[in-house]
Amino acid sequence: MDTSNRQGEQGPVPFRSSRFFCVSGEWYFTTREGFDSGPFATRNRAETGLKRFLHVVRLLPAPERLH
Repeated sequence: MDTSNRQGEQGPVPFRSSRFFCVSGEWYFTTREGFDSGPFATRNRAETGLKRFLHVVRLLPAPERLH
C-alpha cells in the first residue's frame, strides 16, 4: 500500500487499497465507482482487463465518462 502523498496532494495520506483482489484463486479488479470485473485466471490478466476498461472509458464523450 502506498503511504506517501501523490504529486499535488497535501495533508494526511488518504486510505488507499489495491484495485486487484483474489477470491478462490480467481482474480478481479474494482473501479472507484464500485464496479468489480472478473473472474480472471491470473492477476496479470486482471491488470490487462483493467487497462482495457480504462481505455474504453477514455473513449467515451466527457458527459458519459465515469468519475
